[in-house]
Amino acid sequence: MNNSELAQILIRAVQEADSSERLVDAVQELAAASIEESVPTLIAALGYNNPGAAVAAVDGLIAIGEAAVPPLLELIDDYNYGARAWAIRALAGIGDVRALDTLLEAAKTDFSLSVRRAAARGLGTLRWHQLPSEKLESVQTQVLEALLLICQDPEWVVRYAAVTSLETLAIAIAVTLPDQASRITNQLQQMLDTDADLGVRTRVRFAQEKIQPPQHQEVFAPKKKLQDIEVPEVPYRGSGRR
Repeated sequence: MNNSELAQILIRAVQEADSSERLVDAVQELAAASIEESVPTLIAALGYNNPGAAVAAVDGLIAIGEAAVPPLLELIDDYNYGARAWAIRALAGIGDVRALDTLLEAAKTDFSLSVRRAAARGLGTLRWHQLPSEKLESVQTQVLEALLLICQDPEWVVRYAAVTSLETLAIAIAVTLPDQASRITNQLQQMLDTDADLGVRTRVRFAQEKIQPPQHQEVFAPKKKLQDIEVPEVPYRGSGRR
């Protein structure tokens, strides 16, 4: 049986599933096969109002990778916020730079906080090596500007995702845009000082630890054991009294 025949059997199982449990099982099996032909069915599963099936579909789409990106961008559901959030999560997991515009728009303007959160997280997982070298700095600057804006989002889960992405972006721009690094560290410090949510502040501290250069530590020579110390030989003077 070739991949196409297997895909048709697994797709049919998804279409014919007559219960929530069977749907989850069928989508999981389809996702595990990682066959490109299954992408439209996996995308459709994102909108079934079945979280188990959606999680499995996202995993399958991420496993398929770059081949799933164009269909995801074309078939993304603008009216079903749940499906849109799952689709954004899949794009974020793949990290393909072709999803950049979609992620930027969703992170900054989408009505649904789950979509904004997924998109903000995705901005930190982009595969920078896919970009031509002449575009890398401008795109990274664009992502930085977006993340600094998203850090002002009223929902703490979105700000949390933005901090996560700022951490990975800070590591990425250490070579390409070192002069911009202070903007990230300043933003993190501001959030640490002012953000109302403890979870966000905790995540900020973690990010700061990850991106700060290691502090200089003085190195001390290890202490020698007494038996390892060379003692100068004392000339023998005899044991008699003078």
